[in-house]
Amino acid sequence: MTRAACVAERIPIAGNLTLANAIDWVARLQHALHRVDVLTIDLSGIACIDAAGVQVLAVTRREALARGRSLIFDAHSPAVLEAFRLLGADPQLQDAVVARVRR
Repeated sequence: MTRAACVAERIPIAGNLTLANAIDWVARLQHALHRVDVLTIDLSGIACIDAAGVQVLAVTRREALARGRSLIFDAHSPAVLEAFRLLGADPQLQDAVVARVRR
């Protein structure tokens, strides 16, 4: 029996992750979770993030866990780290690897 190849994708987020574009990002990240086994979200390009942006990441994490997908938040920008600190974000959001679910 052969094992299916693991499908992985890296999605960079650049600029703002705020209320103004949160719905678009939720849709894009949810769509990615439907088609991959491992999703890496590159946070290094985020210049501004608000509570809605943090919620996008939390919803994506919750969806990845529910679907049994691996989700990696990588290269947190200073803006992301500051938002997590100010909002008291779940420590799991601050970890580079937030969900590693084996199939």
